[in-house]
Amino acid sequence: MIYVTQPEMPPLEEFEPYLKKIWESRWLTNNGQFHEDLEAALAEYLGVPCLSLFSNGTLALLTALQALRITGEVITTPFSFVATTHALWWNNVKPVFVDIEPETFQLDPMRIESAITPATTAILPVHVYGNPCNVDAIQRVADTFGLRVIYDAAHAFGVKRGGRSLACEGDLSVLSFHATKVFTTIEGGAIVAPDVKTKDRIDFLKNFGFADEVTVVAPGINAKMNEVQAAYGLLQLKHIDSHISRRREVALRYRARLAGIPGIRHLDDIAGTTPNHAYFPIMIDADVYGMSRDTVYERLKTHGIYSRRYFHPLISHFPVYRGLPSAHPENLPVAEAVSRRILCLPIYPSLELDVVDKICLLLERRP
Repeated sequence: MIYVTQPEMPPLEEFEPYLKKIWESRWLTNNGQFHEDLEAALAEYLGVPCLSLFSNGTLALLTALQALRITGEVITTPFSFVATTHALWWNNVKPVFVDIEPETFQLDPMRIESAITPATTAILPVHVYGNPCNVDAIQRVADTFGLRVIYDAAHAFGVKRGGRSLACEGDLSVLSFHATKVFTTIEGGAIVAPDVKTKDRIDFLKNFGFADEVTVVAPGINAKMNEVQAAYGLLQLKHIDSHISRRREVALRYRARLAGIPGIRHLDDIAGTTPNHAYFPIMIDADVYGMSRDTVYERLKTHGIYSRRYFHPLISHFPVYRGLPSAHPENLPVAEAVSRRILCLPIYPSLELDVVDKICLLLERRP
C-alpha cells in the first residue's frame, strides 16, 4: 500500500543509545536533558529566537491562544485541518472564516478587512502545504487594526522566505511534529516565540502554570514533551536535510511527469521561498480531465495508492461550525471549488521514483 505520507523510521540501532540513557537516568519527562537539547537544537536549526516544545501541535495551538490572551473573534481559513479551528473553540473564541487565494490556497488578505468587527482580536492563518501565506499583507492589516497574528505553521517546518525562517512571522508560530510531518517526534509540536519573556509564559502554561515547586502563576495545562519524543526528535534532526532533499526529488519527478496532462494542475514554489515539499497537491478539473477528483481518488485506491482529499470537506462544512454566518458556502467560493478538486499524492523520502512513475502513468492513462 502506498500512502500520502509515511514516517521515516531511523535505524533501530541509532535510537537504542538514546533509550539507554533515558532508562539509566530515570528521567522520563519534565524538562529532561533530551528535551533541553532538542529545544536548543531546533532553535538553532530553524534560526528562531525562542522555541518551546509540546507533546503535540494541537496543545501548542491551544496554548498559543492562551499565551496571547486571545478572546472574542478570530479570522481564519476554512481550508485547513480541523484542529486549527478546534483550538479556537476550546478557548471559547468564535472562528470567522475568510476565503482563500485561488493560486496559493492561503488565506486571502484582501478579504480579511471586511470580516473585522469590534470583537475581532486576532488572525489565525495557516501556511497550507508548507507554502507561505502573504505574511506582509496580513501583517499590514493586523497593524492597522491592532490585531494579533498567530500562524498555524504545522506544515512549514524548515521553510524559509527571503532566507528567514517562516516561523519568525507573526506574534507566534505553531509547529506540528506529528508522525506524518516533515520533521517528527512521533507526536509533538512547538511554539516559536519572539523573546524569552514570552517563552517563559508559554512554559508556565504548558506545565500546569508552575513557576517553581510551590508557585502557580497561571491556569496551565499538561502539554509537556517527554524524553522519548525529544530523543526521537534529536535523531530525526540528524537526517532532516537529506529527507527534505529527497522530498524535492520526488516533487520534481511528479512535476516532470504530470506536465502537459490536460486538466491536472500542480502548485509551483512561491518565489523567494525555500520549500520543504511537505505535500504534493494537484487540482483536477473534471471538465477538462474527463474524471472527477473523487473518481481519480477511488481509481488510485484500487491500485493500492492511497491519496488524500486534503482538505475536504472544508472545516466550515462540519456540523459544529456550519451554522456560523461566515461558514455559508456563498462566502467561500474559492475554498469550496478547491476542496472539490484537490488531491494530495504520496510524497515522502523513502518513496521510490519508479513508484512515482507508476502513479503518474495511472493519471496519464485515463479510461
